[in-house]
Amino acid sequence: MNTIRDLELGGKRVLVRVDFNVPMDAEKNITDDIRIRMALPTINYILDNGAKLILCSHMGRPKGERVMDFSLAPAASHLAAILERDVQLAPDCVGLESESLVAAMHPGEVVMLENLRFHNEETENDAAFAEQVARMADVYINDAFAVSHRAHASVVGIPKYVSEKAAGFLLQKEMDFFHKAMDTPVRPLVALVGGAKVSSKLGALENMLDKVDSMIIGGAMANTFLKSQGVDMGASKTEDDLLGTAREFVAKAEVKGVKLYFPVDFVAAETFAADAVTKNVTFRDIPAGWMALDIGPASTVYFQEALADARTIVWNGPMGAFEMDAFARGTMAMCQSVASSHALSITGGGDSNAAVKKSGESANISYMSTGGGAFLTLMEGKILPGVEVLAA
Repeated sequence: MNTIRDLELGGKRVLVRVDFNVPMDAEKNITDDIRIRMALPTINYILDNGAKLILCSHMGRPKGERVMDFSLAPAASHLAAILERDVQLAPDCVGLESESLVAAMHPGEVVMLENLRFHNEETENDAAFAEQVARMADVYINDAFAVSHRAHASVVGIPKYVSEKAAGFLLQKEMDFFHKAMDTPVRPLVALVGGAKVSSKLGALENMLDKVDSMIIGGAMANTFLKSQGVDMGASKTEDDLLGTAREFVAKAEVKGVKLYFPVDFVAAETFAADAVTKNVTFRDIPAGWMALDIGPASTVYFQEALADARTIVWNGPMGAFEMDAFARGTMAMCQSVASSHALSITGGGDSNAAVKKSGESANISYMSTGGGAFLTLMEGKILPGVEVLAA
């Protein structure tokens, strides 16, 4: 995979796929600009090398309609303030007007194309649409790891029509950290996996059995594994159609010598509500009609001991419904444990990163990946389409 440093950029039109799908409040003020700031090393490198910078991104899900609530105008204004230079917003991402705007650019200038998803052709990976966008570029750079698992026009279509293409610094950094953690780890390598569904992470779990030394499984997905071993989980969320699959997974782990850790107690409640009455119960004492909504104090200590000797930790998914304070304690404890460890620690996924931010431990995590879906795809052992096309 070529990286941006491998290319001569001076005077060229450089099209960069970024992920500026940023959260905004009702007044269209950006409430978290981390995705914009993560792209700054690539943006500044291109401008410092005297190129013409063209940015493209999606925003929300306008479903192929020109819905101005999903305009990239706030992102363009915000980036202009950070760079302290003009960022022109094109009227569209294709068409003569946008092409004319790009044709009139001078080195050092910045144009942001309007929301790619105003056109269904983006998500459909339409070849004609990809070629239309590509004709505005001499060089294509992918710096949007978070969408690199999607076979969309801006990810895999446009590069086919641009002769020079490479990864930006953010994409390169994401791939380097993942390779370091999963392919050449300092051992022991421990995977901490949580979240709601076994089904959404089954491929990743199966692949990691050949990579990790041990695996901690929490969150609602642990309920299915425990139920598969004969534990009565009360009214807890489970995927009963996967009980056989869960049993097979536990058996495979034993054969491969991978130690599995499951919760031994829970914070349970009758209702899923912030003001619900809660109690700590062992995994064998969940009352009928009650739900396990967080790992309990004994599980927290158990998991902390499992992490104590780790030299590499990969984390995807919370231990409970951490959005509610009543069920956040287990996840917050894991944030602190991972952050205080001497291991290389990598978190991936929106919920995992949100939990780390809530805990105030962001600065103590080695790397927080910007893409949940892309991160999970790599955990499944698959090649990202957006990375594969850069080597074509």
